[in-house]
Amino acid sequence: MTKFHIPGFPRIGEQRQLKRGLEGYWAGDVSQPELLSIATRIRESNWQRQLAAGVDWLTVGDFALYDHVLNTSVLLGHLPERVKTTDNRIDQMFLTARGRAPSGTPCHAAEMTKWFDTNYHYLVPECRADDTFQLQPEWLLDEIRAAQALTDQVKPVILGPMTYLFLAKSAEGVDRLSLLPRLLPIYSELFCLLKEQGIDWVQLDEPVLALDLPDDWRQAFEPAYHSLRFGGLNILLASYFGSLERNQSVALGLPVQGLHIDQVAGTDDLGALVDKLGPYKVLSVGAISGRNIWRTDLDACYRLLKPVAEQLGDRLWVSTSCSLLHVPYDVDNEAETDGRMTPAVLPWLAFAQQKLEEGSLLRDGLNTAATLNRLAWQQQADCITDRHESLMVHKPAVKLVAQTAASQQWQRSLPYEQRAECQQARWQLPLLPTTTIGSFPQTAEIRQLRQRFRQGDINPSVYHQGLLTEIEHCIRVQEDIGLDVLVHGEAERNDMVEYFGELLEGIAVSSHGWVQSYGSRCVKPPLIFGDIERLQPMTVEWSRYAASLSERPVKGMLTGPVTLLKWAFVRDDQPWSQTAYQLAAALRVEIAELEAAGIGMIQVDEPALREALPLKQAERADYLAWAVNSFRYATTAVAAETQIHTHMCYADFDDILPAIEAMDADVITLETARSASKLLGGLASRPYHNGIGPGVYDIHSPNVPDTEAMASILRAAAAVVPLRNLWVNPDCGLKTRRWEEVKPALKAMVQVAQTLREQGLDTISHAGLGGEAASRQVHESLIGHTEDDPCPSHARCVP
Repeated sequence: MTKFHIPGFPRIGEQRQLKRGLEGYWAGDVSQPELLSIATRIRESNWQRQLAAGVDWLTVGDFALYDHVLNTSVLLGHLPERVKTTDNRIDQMFLTARGRAPSGTPCHAAEMTKWFDTNYHYLVPECRADDTFQLQPEWLLDEIRAAQALTDQVKPVILGPMTYLFLAKSAEGVDRLSLLPRLLPIYSELFCLLKEQGIDWVQLDEPVLALDLPDDWRQAFEPAYHSLRFGGLNILLASYFGSLERNQSVALGLPVQGLHIDQVAGTDDLGALVDKLGPYKVLSVGAISGRNIWRTDLDACYRLLKPVAEQLGDRLWVSTSCSLLHVPYDVDNEAETDGRMTPAVLPWLAFAQQKLEEGSLLRDGLNTAATLNRLAWQQQADCITDRHESLMVHKPAVKLVAQTAASQQWQRSLPYEQRAECQQARWQLPLLPTTTIGSFPQTAEIRQLRQRFRQGDINPSVYHQGLLTEIEHCIRVQEDIGLDVLVHGEAERNDMVEYFGELLEGIAVSSHGWVQSYGSRCVKPPLIFGDIERLQPMTVEWSRYAASLSERPVKGMLTGPVTLLKWAFVRDDQPWSQTAYQLAAALRVEIAELEAAGIGMIQVDEPALREALPLKQAERADYLAWAVNSFRYATTAVAAETQIHTHMCYADFDDILPAIEAMDADVITLETARSASKLLGGLASRPYHNGIGPGVYDIHSPNVPDTEAMASILRAAAAVVPLRNLWVNPDCGLKTRRWEEVKPALKAMVQVAQTLREQGLDTISHAGLGGEAASRQVHESLIGHTEDDPCPSHARCVP
């Protein structure tokens, strides 16, 4: 009989209880026992949902107070030494993630980046040559015992050793694979403990098997797994986010008892895979999307899996493609809302709860033919047909505009160097101009104003005036700080993507569709269900008003087509490129109206450009071609003296620097505060010729940035970027921070820029600095020492 399980479940709580608990704990309003009690209640609720839906294995170990990769670092006793100024394990974890916790000394937070090609962030483990590992399994064993009180069919999920090391960063040039002999015995020790606890199956996640692995990593899998001691456990090796392809033989050859594949993002031939599987192994097929929110076509899944079920019998498990942490909790919550969700779209949706029900129904259908005649099965099929045929989805005129745009290559009327002269003549900016990324604190007052308006407690004119007051306050604060280029602060926006989803046709928004981005940060991705049209101005009024308040330039702020696409739940009935050009067409009109309103600097943020990069190398060129061209389609109709900015954050940029240059933005701002030397080292080997602002302080930490650390980043940047092209800015927007943190941080940033101007930073020579020499100067400038003169501080030593 076919079985059903899931790789993981959302962990923020149906009402975002974890978010409130975390922020209360960090603020000192919630005790640690209270925080752990909140976490316990969320876990137990998640388990009850799974059991009620009829899962055959209850997934345990997928919950995290902050991040599951950070959980693994805790489990393996592999946190950075700098966070061990407290013995409190929870606070050590928060020091790693945020640089600050209720106990322990504030420190440099670990680097954060995207989890494969998702919008979820993880804390990057740090590897050094002298690293040791020490198993700390108490939290996992406690969760298992609690789950075993509910069922004896408990399946822990653990991040595998190969993926853990592959995703880590190398400090001091250490070969991460060299740490495997120290790491593998820790996993073997854990497996023995799990067997003693009565565990039968363990899900061991190795999603790096969906990547184009370097040969040394691919070849290391087999000896690593053969050296593990599983202690009689059954291991379900889980890969997701893509096909196995050239790693298939590796996965099939490992001494494990089961294999999970992602059949939504992947294209593995199930028939061929089953033939190679071996006579005793389980095959878990992720046939239900763990990352998107559309109802599953169960008829199509049945046709795909029925032959496999007949061949494998009880060795076939059905599942979601990956953990459900990437989707909201329950569509039913939208029925009790303020009516924001488009009613016709609701029947098309499946959040985590509905995916549990879909998986159970699919299993039952494969096991019992009569299930296909049940009302629930037929209702599912009717929803699929209704969405496919809906006139809300398809608009021929919109499709034609996008198709025409995609058929051309777009570019500005003048090359960058000539545009830069026009723009400098217009703005007369100093060297090292200072600015921010766009958003300023979303205070309790702003949130309350928005909530009162949505609840009907205040009328539109009162709400409108309240926003204008906030914008004026933001402009005055920036002038007082001394910033050269201002922003309006985005008080009107609940989110940089959801805001536009509310104003564009073809996109729906939810009231309770929260998903975790990292830690306590939650977002509500809009739902792109149909062809997209702009029916009204979206930002012009706010930008025009802000610009009228100051003699300094004020940037107009937009979110780019790829980010609007990537940070939404996207329709799955047409290629992403077509949807991107539809979004770009809407932005192109908005940009023209901003320019006509006198806004001469317009920022079109594309932080998702890198994270949307396909995991497979063979697919990247096509993606980058349409991603870059859709950005240029949106931005290239402006005059030469209009300055186009863009922003990217929290990703590895060095492998897409040619694409970033091809975007041809006049100024790009990048996150570098946690990973400065990596980006600047890349710029040393491939110079970037347009304006660039490497973020000089980490806005995701509440710590006020150190002025010397900011100055070091700028000095290092000046070694690889012409000074006339260098900007000074934080590494991301300031929406999540408090004014009490923002004001001193920005004042310090402006002071650093002014001091460097006075010191004559242009005396740093660019001549003769290239390749290895420039990379070495970048590294030494950032960390303040050379390899022959080791530094006593950990803070900047991660290259």
